Amino acid sequence: MTGLFSLAGKVALVSGASRGLGWAMAQGLAEAGAHVVINGRDAARLDARVAELRDRGFAASAAAFDVTDETALGDAIPAIVARQGRLDIAIGNAGIQHRSPLPDWKLADWQRVIDTNLTACFALAREASAPMIRQGAGRIIFTTSIAASLARATIPAYVAAKSGLWGLTKALAAELGPQGINVNAIGPGYFETEMNEALIANAEFSAWVKGRTPMRRWGRPREIAGAAVFLASEAGSYVNGHQLMVDGGFSAVF
Repeated sequence: MTGLFSLAGKVALVSGASRGLGWAMAQGLAEAGAHVVINGRDAARLDARVAELRDRGFAASAAAFDVTDETALGDAIPAIVARQGRLDIAIGNAGIQHRSPLPDWKLADWQRVIDTNLTACFALAREASAPMIRQGAGRIIFTTSIAASLARATIPAYVAAKSGLWGLTKALAAELGPQGINVNAIGPGYFETEMNEALIANAEFSAWVKGRTPMRRWGRPREIAGAAVFLASEAGSYVNGHQLMVDGGFSAVF
């Protein structure tokens, strides 16, 4: 690929990329020419994904570590830079969900969601920004959610984490922008991913999603890839501190 959307010569790290939206974004970045480093905790699954990309003629490698492990993350970023020579794009996408009525929530449940969906993204940005500052350029992208500005019952930690992640996006855009690093977010609506399998299987809830979304359907993971390529490429060079909603219009109506 050439032109505004080309990522040729770039190195991108995508956390939580062995499945779902992370895998879709990783494929999009690879198709645009980037060497994509796929992160997750399951090394065997990552190796299979890397093989898929290489079989299609794309450049990819794996980095198996838990994004909530500060030491592992701190070791992984320099190792990626040592192997690839640079790091241009970091997508903080790894996330988990916990659904339960408020009385049934344990503080451990709350902390686990906050640690994975918010704190890990802060740590990733802190570590990934170091080589980007040395390069004088870079892109940091977080996967937020429509839950960054909207809410529903039984997922308070997820809503709090995604709202916080949107705030973090703006804070880091202000701090890192002068150093040539754009920090943005992608806010997905309801997508057909593994994390949403229980919701998709619930006929009443699925009907509500379709009725509430102007496009009258769930999003397909592939439909998130273009947003990632845009924000990671020269096409998005003057976009900073922005949350790009990819939700079929869900957040545009009431």
